[in-house]
Amino acid sequence: MRCLIAAVMSVALLVQVATGQDAGRPFGETAIVSIDRAVKSEIESQGLVGVAVGVIVEGEIAYLGSYGKADIDRDVAVTEETVFNWASNSKPVMAVAAMQLVQAGKLDLDADVRRYVPEFPEKSHVVSARHLLCHQSGIPHYSNGRIVGLTLTDLEPPDDTIPSQAMWRFAGSPLIFAPGERQEYSSYAYVLLSAVVENAGGEPINEQLHQRILDPVGMGSFQMDVADAGQEHWTRGYTRTSAGQFLAVGDCAHAWKHGAGGYKSNVRDFAKWARSLLEPTLVDSKTESEMWTRQKLNDGTEAGYGLGFVVEGSGKDLKISHGGSQDETKTRLVVWPNREMGVVVMCNTNHCDAGKISTAIMGALQKSKVNPGRR
Repeated sequence: MRCLIAAVMSVALLVQVATGQDAGRPFGETAIVSIDRAVKSEIESQGLVGVAVGVIVEGEIAYLGSYGKADIDRDVAVTEETVFNWASNSKPVMAVAAMQLVQAGKLDLDADVRRYVPEFPEKSHVVSARHLLCHQSGIPHYSNGRIVGLTLTDLEPPDDTIPSQAMWRFAGSPLIFAPGERQEYSSYAYVLLSAVVENAGGEPINEQLHQRILDPVGMGSFQMDVADAGQEHWTRGYTRTSAGQFLAVGDCAHAWKHGAGGYKSNVRDFAKWARSLLEPTLVDSKTESEMWTRQKLNDGTEAGYGLGFVVEGSGKDLKISHGGSQDETKTRLVVWPNREMGVVVMCNTNHCDAGKISTAIMGALQKSKVNPGRR
């Protein structure tokens, strides 16, 4: 269900460039000015309210930039502390958590997920964690198949902080194709994956994430997207009318999605997450290589997803990416593991094309002759 539109305002963009304490080592004023110009150009051409970006060069966070408004009504600017929804960029986090369990021998990628989540109804075909990770499960997305919820007799009231209960919304849905037959994106598949990870790991999902990802990476602002109760630093989301006015999008709590789209943080932590993917620190090299391998369909055709990420190119040009989209946010994550570089983008305007911003940033780096990559 789409969030309700709450308020009408127009906005003049305010630009703040930040290279704060966590901004790593500098890479030249020319590059900073070029990136800043590129981002501002995209903000103007796309008509955006608030944007935050991070750039990783030579494995370090080299630049953090914040632009525009986090809240028009209260005249609050976007800063490095502003917390944006990650939307579907939550999925790679859950993918890494799953692969950590695979590496530890606690999760079999190719076993029936019902081994770990027996509450999930039996389907016409076996669905595995691998199918969930690479979007080959046949579990429908929001509107590409018949969505059937579970009867809540045994779960009422369901506790959305527990993924195996949050899946009541869709778990009765029939598969829209045999797993492995094709690749078709599914957020519901990642809600189920969150339940698999929680049960296979034997601890609440938030504890697993903190122990194995958030604390090691130092992502202190990362949190579940619960209902807004005036929490500090949270941005509002905006849409734009045909007349160019910005409308505030009513608060929607996405926490029930868990690893499908239930997380949020500030840009600093989003950049830290991207940086952590450049080296095999959260998983070992073998596991990382498996994640960065495009998965094949049943007929042997190579699809576009690895295990949790879109995978393009190879060798020095290997590119790992993911996007995120909800009514109140657009996000973009792009990393080049073998170039030790990456770009993250967060925006609170729902018509934003975050990919254009990340592409503009890369163009700015090239024009500035920033050529990272020590391997």
